[in-house]
Amino acid sequence: MKKASTAVFALSALALSVAVQAEPTSQGFVPTTLATTNAQSEAKGFLEDSKITGSTKNWYANELLRRGGNFSRSENGVVVDRDPRRINWVQGTIVDYSSGFTQGTVGFATELAVYNAVALDRDKDDLMGGANRTLTKNNGDAVGQWSKLGLGNIKARISNTTLTAGRQSLNTPVLAYIGNRALPSSFEGVSILSEEFNNLSFTAGSFDRVSPRSEQSLTKFRSEYTANANIEADRVDIAGVDYKPFKSLTTSFYASNVEDFWHQYYFAFLHEMGDTDVLGLSTNLNYYKTKDSGAKKMGPIDNDTYSLSLTATHKAHSFSIAYQEVEGDTYFDYVHDSNAIFLANSLLSDFNGPNEKSVQLSYLLNMADYGVPGLKFNIYQARGFDIDGTHYKGTAYDVRSMDGETHYEYGVGATYTLQSGPLKASTMRGTYTTHRASANQADGNINEFRLVTTIPFNIL
Repeated sequence: MKKASTAVFALSALALSVAVQAEPTSQGFVPTTLATTNAQSEAKGFLEDSKITGSTKNWYANELLRRGGNFSRSENGVVVDRDPRRINWVQGTIVDYSSGFTQGTVGFATELAVYNAVALDRDKDDLMGGANRTLTKNNGDAVGQWSKLGLGNIKARISNTTLTAGRQSLNTPVLAYIGNRALPSSFEGVSILSEEFNNLSFTAGSFDRVSPRSEQSLTKFRSEYTANANIEADRVDIAGVDYKPFKSLTTSFYASNVEDFWHQYYFAFLHEMGDTDVLGLSTNLNYYKTKDSGAKKMGPIDNDTYSLSLTATHKAHSFSIAYQEVEGDTYFDYVHDSNAIFLANSLLSDFNGPNEKSVQLSYLLNMADYGVPGLKFNIYQARGFDIDGTHYKGTAYDVRSMDGETHYEYGVGATYTLQSGPLKASTMRGTYTTHRASANQADGNINEFRLVTTIPFNIL
């Protein structure tokens, strides 16, 4: 990091003061040894361990732009309508076949998943183009129903190390699927996961295409925040290690190269102490370093972004405070149709503007302690300030008008998960979010209500 923030020191001091009050938990060192189990030696067979599972998600969102904002709807590239409200309602269903691994020293397996989307609301005036929520045609009509191969890969495994080739799901800090629509994204390429040690795992991969959340096609990689959607990268390479040196501490280090865009490095630790029946404390630090590379298609980038969050838990109640800061004249950026932003204040807004600082306060209530297992409520508020893009020298980002911009966001939500019965593990989540911004902050002024119901199922 280029400088130490006084806010980080303040939060660290708070963490220490709480630690003194908390009941001690195991801080024991975990020596690194070979894993006690060998996953491949326990393989049951290709067909013998096959399974067909899936889920169906009913995804509804109602957005209302405020302070004069409007969504626009185009037909064949011409804007024909504007309206402050947009409604999207989609049913997304996944049917996943996963074989078992063949027996022997080297085991082979495969995974195939079909994704299907049905537009439940097809009114042009509601969809307003759909954006990345409902797939629409050039004339603005919704594609009523569409399907694609969401996952399709083969796997080879030796001991506890698995090589996967093809279309696959991935969840790392530098490249991750995003599942906040009716269907998730996935990536085409090759990856390897090695878990030969009890507390140490390695991940690496190389990918050349992304399967977007709301499209049938495969696309090259683009930046989430670029002002020029025509800038594309041909490949993303990643590598990382997860290490648990103590029973209470988990650490991660990852690196990625988005070809001709940037090199990105990530470090994180999660530390837990205390007893949640009395007072438990969780401390989570996330840090990204992003630097331009290769042909520098995204222009000059030199960005340090970090967040520090503290969560205190007493039985059903969890209180969190988080501080996040961007040090650099660009957005903290990541791959489009990816969720590779493992930062505390990534909410409806990512709070990732150039030189932005942000603070979040949140509260979670788990009703299991009050006799209603599976029911949770949450509330939060976040504020971002000191956004300054006036020193930016490139052309890939539209930030030069950002001079002292501010914004805030608050939200409430409720989640219920069925605990038993034929629909066990089904979830329903409702959220209401409000975002307000100064004139040149990019996320604007919006109210949004979402209702998402997910039902898992087993066929075989």
